[in-house]
Amino acid sequence: MEAERQLTSRRIYSGKILALRVDQVAIPGKGEAIREVVEFHGGGVIAALDEADRVLLIRQYRYAVDRELWELPAGILEPGEPPAICAARELEEETGYRAARVEPLCSFYTTPGGTNEMLHLFLATGLTLGGARLEADERIEVYPTPLSDALAMIARGEIVDGKTIIGLLLLASRSETLGRR
Repeated sequence: MEAERQLTSRRIYSGKILALRVDQVAIPGKGEAIREVVEFHGGGVIAALDEADRVLLIRQYRYAVDRELWELPAGILEPGEPPAICAARELEEETGYRAARVEPLCSFYTTPGGTNEMLHLFLATGLTLGGARLEADERIEVYPTPLSDALAMIARGEIVDGKTIIGLLLLASRSETLGRR
């Protein structure tokens, strides 16, 4: 399939974590259209398993949806920062845990119909507890949760965050492959 070609681009907004642009594009064989694109730096997400094979879930208020959400620790990539470093940093900042091992699980676009945001998901093991370093505007509670309980939370609609659902389902798939749950 032939790619759309950008004809014009206008930056509408540029902030700390995102930018918004409006592009006019040529669609092969179809004419022209307007594309609104939210640009993100991308981020790192980490599914951390403690010595009891519990996944570290965090609970925090999210202003954009006006509710508390269950999530895996995650954060925005700093310019030039490798995703694994970002994910490990966020694990430590948000939960106080450090990981001896961080391995990639997958990378995915969050909402490719309107944003270029790509998240990089990692598995963390060999955890040791230190101290959390929350940012001034963060209020986070950490809940080590058996994977089976976290999966039940998805089924009950208690976990609705996409990156967290993807991470937990990948952990479940991996656990089934390894013959444990």
